[in-house]
Amino acid sequence: MGAKQTLLIIEDDDAVVHNLTEALGDGYTVTRLTTGEKAATEAEVLMPDVIVLDFDLPHKHGDEVLVELKANKKTAGIPVLVLTNMSDPISISKILAAGGREYLVKTDWRLDQVVEKIKQMM
Repeated sequence: MGAKQTLLIIEDDDAVVHNLTEALGDGYTVTRLTTGEKAATEAEVLMPDVIVLDFDLPHKHGDEVLVELKANKKTAGIPVLVLTNMSDPISISKILAAGGREYLVKTDWRLDQVVEKIKQMM
């Protein structure tokens, strides 16, 4: 069996992280950050296959994190799945303009669909 694929989840909601980790199963190494403060630095160290990013984070908002990730040559190519409750058109356009690959509103997607999106992005 090959190396596990890695996922960095930047999310302050324990239930979301727990449910995603459980649904993904054993084939993945999951690292979690609860704030956006050190997200870009941690992503550069980990070099995950995919980043799942909430936008409503303490200490540093997700759009700032996304801009930092995409501005860094080392992390710019890492696919970012934005998983948030923000569904207004301004937020969506900011996310896509900043380089988010996928944008999912938490309440609009079932857990298995989110997991499938993550696997497709890897």
